[in-house]
Amino acid sequence: MKKKGHRPVTKVKNPEPNIEDPDWVIWAAWADRITFEEIEKKTGYKESDVIKIMRRSIKPSSFRLWRKRVNQKSIKHRKKFEYSRKEITGKIKKGDYL
Repeated sequence: MKKKGHRPVTKVKNPEPNIEDPDWVIWAAWADRITFEEIEKKTGYKESDVIKIMRRSIKPSSFRLWRKRVNQKSIKHRKKFEYSRKEITGKIKKGDYL
């Protein structure tokens, strides 16, 4: 008997949709490591456009949760992220790890 040679498909909780799909913007907005600048570069939607899309596409309670999360995470905005990294690295001295 011949053994079937198919590989099992690894399932991800939230797989990345196709970039042409309108759901990609929602997926990218929920992803912590994708900044608004990257979303704009790939789709042309600015931050305000992404907020409008999220407001009309998801439930009101989910939208409030997302807005709270985005405002708390400095990583969604590239400038805030770089500024927070500079603050952290400025506080760490070279001899702290020894």
